[in-house]
Amino acid sequence: MAAATPHTLNLALQGGGSHGALTWGVLDALLEDDGLVFEGISGTSAGAMNAVVLAHGFAQAAAQEKKPADALHLGRDLARQALRELWEGVGTMGTMGNILWGVPLPGVPIMGVLNQFLSPYQTNPLNINPLRQLLTRVVDFDTLVHPENAAVVPKLFVCATNVRTGRGKIFTGEQVTADAIMASACLPQMFKAVEIDGEHYWDGGFSGNPALYPLLYETKSRDILLVQINPKESDKLPDSASEIMDRMNEVTFNAGLLAELRAIEFVVRMLEQKRLDSDRYKHVLMHRIDGGEVLKPFGASSKARADITLVRELFSLGRERAQEWLHRNREHLGVRQTLRFNDNMV
Repeated sequence: MAAATPHTLNLALQGGGSHGALTWGVLDALLEDDGLVFEGISGTSAGAMNAVVLAHGFAQAAAQEKKPADALHLGRDLARQALRELWEGVGTMGTMGNILWGVPLPGVPIMGVLNQFLSPYQTNPLNINPLRQLLTRVVDFDTLVHPENAAVVPKLFVCATNVRTGRGKIFTGEQVTADAIMASACLPQMFKAVEIDGEHYWDGGFSGNPALYPLLYETKSRDILLVQINPKESDKLPDSASEIMDRMNEVTFNAGLLAELRAIEFVVRMLEQKRLDSDRYKHVLMHRIDGGEVLKPFGASSKARADITLVRELFSLGRERAQEWLHRNREHLGVRQTLRFNDNMV
């Protein structure tokens, strides 16, 4: 799909287990738009995987095409191919794939019971994670962090949570390794903390899902497109143990994002009222594709499913959401924000 006006924007990709396949569909549709250029991508957990695989496609293109325009064009195709390889790989893992997202296997309640009383240091002493093997097969990390033309490859910002300090850690540049991605997706109930340079890390969702601030300070583009796959609101009061736990996880994994959105809203309001120096503060234009709403019928437990049927269904839903968003909002990029802050300041 050819766009009328070229535009550069940043992407912020939430994590959410196999629901990240919906983000795959969103990215697939965005990559079809020849007028969109991605300057930076911030991702957490499954969002980090989507981010690194997309960037890998552009890094591969930069190694094959010397002209930036040609590399960008090829990069879109290679990124789409790599994302498909990742998610269809997840889908073809079948039952084993359900382990990837740290949720008990459907139909095996004993796993859920064990997780309440035993740590992964007891239940998974070898720290087996099939996703790591899949990720390293799809992504050439050496080419990714040492690209032929860095201007062609989006900047990556991967969030993980430092176990010792409780703070978010942003891995970027040469720090983006397979270990960093696994740290960003490390649910402590299922996997041992990932050690990097003497520090230990858990899932980035505890501290930033995704982190927005790197896109404010480390990029030039004012536009940030958030792909949100965790529901903000619940239509019913959870009353079973599993429903309560699911809602607690949704609230926890949205908390950091909502705090950052509140801060951005405040700065934008102050800038519009000319109460802040526009030379010192970036006037961010926030946009959002809300996958959380369309994912509600699937339920939180479906984050653990990794069968190819679900993955492809979510991919199609993601493409539809992105195409609808582009149709309504493409012309507003660089002009005005399309996310209504009041809907998110809850």
